Amino acid sequence: MARELKSWSFWRAVLAEFVGMTVFVFIGIASAIGNKHNRYPDQEVKVALAFGLAIATLAQSLGHISGAHLNPAITLGLLVSCQISFFRAFMYIVAQMLGAVLASGIMLKVSPDPESTLGLNMLSNGVKAGQGFAIELFATFQLVLCVLATTDKHRTDVTGSAPLAIGLSVGLGHLVAISYTGCGINPARSFGPAVVLEAFKNHWIYWIAPMSGGVAAALVYDFLLCPKKEALRKRMNVLKGTADPEPSATEPLIEPRIPRSGSGAE
Repeated sequence: MARELKSWSFWRAVLAEFVGMTVFVFIGIASAIGNKHNRYPDQEVKVALAFGLAIATLAQSLGHISGAHLNPAITLGLLVSCQISFFRAFMYIVAQMLGAVLASGIMLKVSPDPESTLGLNMLSNGVKAGQGFAIELFATFQLVLCVLATTDKHRTDVTGSAPLAIGLSVGLGHLVAISYTGCGINPARSFGPAVVLEAFKNHWIYWIAPMSGGVAAALVYDFLLCPKKEALRKRMNVLKGTADPEPSATEPLIEPRIPRSGSGAE
C-alpha cells in the first residue's frame, strides 16, 4: 500500500475512475430520463446503446490510466482475480461512488423535469426481489466474464477491440435487464440516483447481486475456464500492493533528493 500511496500514477488512476464515472452516469441517466416512452422496445435499445457506447468510449479513453473499471462489480471481480490490490480496489470503489453521486446531482439540476427519477433502478411491476436479484446477477456475470476474458494478458488470440467488446457486453446486459430491473449491473450507477433522491427501496439488490455476479465470474474464469499458473506468493503481493510494478507504471510522489555539486555528498 505504501508504494501506491507514493505513486502519482495511482492517484491519477483514482481520479480517472472518478471523472470517468461522472461522465458515464451523466450520459446514461440522461438517456434514461429523456426516455418518456420507456414501454417501447426501441426506446430500451436507445438506453442500452447509450450505456454501452459510453463504456466503450471511456474504456478507450481511460483504460491506459486506471484500467477504466467504472463499476464496483468489475473492480471486485479483478480483486478476486488477484489483479489489483485491496487498497486500489477500495479507492476505486469510493471514487466510482462519488462520481456517480456528482453526476446524479448535476443531472437533477439540468433536467427540465422537476420530478425526474434520474433513471433510478427499480423493479418493474410484478417482478419479485428474488427474480430481480437473479437478473442482475446473471447480467453482471456475463459483463465481468467478458472483461476478464478480453483483458487476459495470457491470451494471444485476441485481435479485436477490448473496449468495444466490453461496451457491447454492457449494452447486452441492458437489453436483457431493463424490462425487469431497469438494469443496474453497476452498484455505483444505482447508488448515485438513490442517494440524490433518497430512494433506497430494494436498493440492496443492486449491490449484492452485481457484486456476487462479479465474484462468481472471477472464480469461474480463473479456476474453471482458464486457470492461472501464478504462484500464491505473487498473487498475495498483488493484493497487498507490494508486487513489482510494470516498467514506467508508477512515478514517485516524493522525488528523491539529489545532492548539489560541491556539497560534499557522494
